[in-house]
Amino acid sequence: MQTDNRLFDDLARLAGGAMGAAAGLRAEFEGLMRQQLDRLLAGMDLVRREEFDAVQAMAAKARTEQEALAARVEALEAALAAGRRETSSPG
Repeated sequence: MQTDNRLFDDLARLAGGAMGAAAGLRAEFEGLMRQQLDRLLAGMDLVRREEFDAVQAMAAKARTEQEALAARVEALEAALAAGRRETSSPG
């Protein structure tokens, strides 16, 4: 009976050791995969999200300013055209 208990104890220790080894291999594999992925992404010359958001905000601001300037130019051209009409009309 005691031999059976020792056998089960040995099997339990063996299974525990195998699970520990498997967990260690998994952690090592994940670390290697993360390194490879980091290396791959570094070689792709990608833009960080913060940089993208900053450039997008700058582009939106520039577009708003451009639209305002276009409206001002249009108003000035209309005023200039109205002024020419007044000076060219006989009076």
